[in-house]
Amino acid sequence: METTQGRPARLRVGVIGPGRVGSVLGQALGRAGHEVVAASAVSDASRERVAGRLPTARVLEPAQVAEASDLVLLTVPDDALPDITEGLASTGTDLRGKLLVHASGAHGYGVLAPATLVGALPLALHPAMTFTGRDEDVDRLANCAFGVTAPEQLRPIAEALVVEMGAEPVWIEEERRTLYHAALAGGANHLVTLVADSAALLSAAGVPEPGRMLAPMLSAALDNALRLGIHGLSGPVLRGDAGTVAGHIEQLRENAPESVASYVELARLTADRAINAGMLKPEDAVRLLDVLRR
Repeated sequence: METTQGRPARLRVGVIGPGRVGSVLGQALGRAGHEVVAASAVSDASRERVAGRLPTARVLEPAQVAEASDLVLLTVPDDALPDITEGLASTGTDLRGKLLVHASGAHGYGVLAPATLVGALPLALHPAMTFTGRDEDVDRLANCAFGVTAPEQLRPIAEALVVEMGAEPVWIEEERRTLYHAALAGGANHLVTLVADSAALLSAAGVPEPGRMLAPMLSAALDNALRLGIHGLSGPVLRGDAGTVAGHIEQLRENAPESVASYVELARLTADRAINAGMLKPEDAVRLLDVLRR
């Protein structure tokens, strides 16, 4: 594939799966100077995304999208990746020399093996960002990192594509890909659940605007965690306030029993990390862990 000063030349881009992620990446590649020529779209929502974000793309069948493109975005759900890749490879679609890019965090480039065997060039480019389907999604790429995994000889092209989209490439080894994704999913997805749970409990406690109360504290906590790690911790677990924690569990059992298990498990994990960091005194830890075992 031709390059210009170490960067991919102008490419014809196709999108198979123009959902929240695929439409954003296609739009970002278009902004970088590539031409989005085709997209597959079945649902009305997908067709609307193509029309709104990828206006230069013709709506075609997946095999036709691949044949019309130099770079094919396979932005389908994780579990669908093996089947769509096998389908393209086994039906005689000419994939020779084409960049085949998926955006799954859980997979490396190995999932594209059927296509690689017939000449495709596999890249795994996962944006470490959440996408809501709103217009600001594409602008957020400028402040995020991509987990990049590819055969070593394709690494410069993979990293250059990420830089062209305004983001930062971070190399992830193939065998570490699932661990990498578990870290991101645990942080981002569970954070949303925790915040939503806190807001619901505040509402139950009579707070009229939970988000307004939570925002300054949670913003500070996130900043502390990112800068200081476990040393940014505060609160009753760190202080070894077993009585306070016991009171929390009692109130949760009465008012939100579905939240008890997560509170206890997270308190245990917090205590373990605080003990290992030398932040929680052994005698306080004993009383606290006794409460968390009940």
